[in-house]
Amino acid sequence: MQDERPTPVATPNAPPPNFAETLPPEMSVRIFSELDAGSLCSASETCRLWCKIIEESDHLWRGACLQVRAVCRREVDRDRRDGLSWKVTLARNYTRSRLKRDWLRGGFSHVRSPDELRARTMVPLDADTWGEILQAELDR
Repeated sequence: MQDERPTPVATPNAPPPNFAETLPPEMSVRIFSELDAGSLCSASETCRLWCKIIEESDHLWRGACLQVRAVCRREVDRDRRDGLSWKVTLARNYTRSRLKRDWLRGGFSHVRSPDELRARTMVPLDADTWGEILQAELDR
């Protein structure tokens, strides 16, 4: 059974119709797939229809999650093996990937006191990740 949507009628002073109301859901997903994770989150707050389309399309979160996987492969692979959606996997690993990336790039190589870290969001990292970070520091 097809989704029956009303055909929007343009009136002189009315705002243009919402594209998601006039396009098939697959086309809306294609448009949303051009957004990064932050923009997807913002778009999902725009209206109920956009929220529904974005929340129900696991495909939209896959690309951003694969970028996180480039830094946190073990964590992302474990979450996916455990059956978590791409969106949940991204949410669980996004901050961790940013922190790990900063450590690996030497962003914390010259910290002189704990006060310099207070403004940073910290998350627990596993022993293997700390091993990678320590090796990167030794290689610098």
